[in-house]
Amino acid sequence: MAKNIKTNKKPQQVNKKEMSKQHAKQIKQQLNETVATGIIDGVFVYTEALRIADFASQIGKSVAEILKYFFAQGLMLNQNVVLSEEQMAELALEFGFDFRKEESLTKENFFEALDASEEDKPEDLEHRAPIVTIMGHVDHGKTTLLDSIKNTNVVGGEAGGITQAIGAYQVKNKDGKKITFIDTPGHEAFSEMRSRGANVTDIVILIVAADDGVMPQTEEAIDHAKLANVPIIVFINKCDKPGADPERVKAELMKYEIVAEEYGGDIPFVQGSAKQKIGLDQLEETILLIAEMQDYKANPNKLAKGVVIEAHLDKAKGPVASILVKEGTLDIRDMIIAGTTYGNIKHMEDETNKKVLKAGPSKPVVVYGLNEVPSAGDKFIVMNDEKMARTIAEAQAEKKLAAERQSNQIFSLDSIKKHIDDGELKAINLIVKADTQGSVEALKGSLTKIDIPGVKLNIIRASVGTITLSDVTLASTVTDGIVLIYGFNVRPDAVVRKKAEEEGIEIRLHNIIYKVIEELEDAAKGMLDPEYKEVVTGSAEIRATFKHSDIGTIGGFHITDGSIERKSKVRIIRNGIVIYTGELATLKHLKDDIKEAKINSEGGLTIKNFNDIKEGDIVEGYKEEEVKK
Repeated sequence: MAKNIKTNKKPQQVNKKEMSKQHAKQIKQQLNETVATGIIDGVFVYTEALRIADFASQIGKSVAEILKYFFAQGLMLNQNVVLSEEQMAELALEFGFDFRKEESLTKENFFEALDASEEDKPEDLEHRAPIVTIMGHVDHGKTTLLDSIKNTNVVGGEAGGITQAIGAYQVKNKDGKKITFIDTPGHEAFSEMRSRGANVTDIVILIVAADDGVMPQTEEAIDHAKLANVPIIVFINKCDKPGADPERVKAELMKYEIVAEEYGGDIPFVQGSAKQKIGLDQLEETILLIAEMQDYKANPNKLAKGVVIEAHLDKAKGPVASILVKEGTLDIRDMIIAGTTYGNIKHMEDETNKKVLKAGPSKPVVVYGLNEVPSAGDKFIVMNDEKMARTIAEAQAEKKLAAERQSNQIFSLDSIKKHIDDGELKAINLIVKADTQGSVEALKGSLTKIDIPGVKLNIIRASVGTITLSDVTLASTVTDGIVLIYGFNVRPDAVVRKKAEEEGIEIRLHNIIYKVIEELEDAAKGMLDPEYKEVVTGSAEIRATFKHSDIGTIGGFHITDGSIERKSKVRIIRNGIVIYTGELATLKHLKDDIKEAKINSEGGLTIKNFNDIKEGDIVEGYKEEEVKK
């Protein structure tokens, strides 16, 4: 019997191994294939975007002629600028050539070309769970809806009740049918993250509060859903509240061509309450009905491909990525390329932190083992050939770097003239540090859109992790304009704060992204007029914990910097990341209550509504002081 079991397992292992081998061999062949480019029979043939110098060489023109063409359009370029496909086509026509793109797999266009070249046979496809994205205005109940569906508490840990990072969850309904939900943030500052959510989704749930109606972020969500060209379901939330008017919501949505089925449209509307769990069964039935009609399928019997939903750096575990498998099956120990990163999957977990050995189509998992933190929205693919995976990831990184250089190399003549006319150019240089890659990208995307006449915003560093001495050192080397370090949901330690004070570098800390944008816009416009400022009074390290049946968890502390008062507001910092903000409940030395604990003193403390204190946590005390005008 044991022999039979062993024999039955072996063919599957060989099949996976052989599949990987054949896949790598096929990719190598495609990468080695060369396509004739340049002028062929009067047609400019190309496979990818080219530098101006290379383009000029291929069409038999001088670099000077190309630069002169762009100069006449008001653009100052150099020969190393990479032209877009549209610019190459425009130039080809300008110089009397037709143009044609030949598809060719290269390390640089690896993901795009591979997507276009692979097609599954109909008999290999199997039904998969629908992928649903929840969108809508801030505070209209997106996370509460998902929370009620999952029967877990997500909202409690969210700053200001706003979801700060994209998460993905798979749930089963009462009939055992699976649905994958992508939970996207709600404020306009997250528009880029939300659009990525729409791009990986099958169905969009547009949530609108019955007592509030259509709001600015509702309009934005409608735009994203329409661009994604996927079915939309409207969930009218908070129908149990006084002042709820579902009919007004339906009327308002008609202006955006979102017409309910009862009014002759094709959009299903569900009324209910996420908090009271009203209408959830009907919502799930509607999702599954659309899924049945759309007939969502994927091939699970091939190497996995998918998308990175979120990623961050864990001090103990290294790069951590939340990914969604779109097709194929991802196995533990698979080698994957994810954007500019690669690595062996050493460990996989589902949304409940349970270990997972395999993940098929529509399955979201958290993976460990990548060499660096990928970007949210990056595509990933299994490539069980480490050397090839590394070279493709490196090529992707070079491509990304070249694109960033190009964006910095193109200057408008009008803007240069304006800066000269204005005199000295004012510059605000920013270092952005955040707790997740998605937050970093949302901040970068929003900050680069800020347009203040006469003020230039430069993002000189934007990365995941706590604020470090390296960030302060970098800031101190900048000579043009002012430098600000922005921390989103991360905190510097006492050493970093002291160094920043010595260097005269300002560190500004926030936990809601749109507040960063608003503050910076006001500051750049000279409108910032704060009434209060936050002052950190001291830090304590938790060196032991004690459980008490009546009180909860008591943290045995040692004051490492400054002092902490009994009335202090506090943050709990774990591995540089803020995990809780609240107030002290008790502060004691031995058995006595004390008003203040000073540097090098020890004692015990408890925190209101928080019992997850652990050894090594940093308790940061702070207070808000009125700024004298």
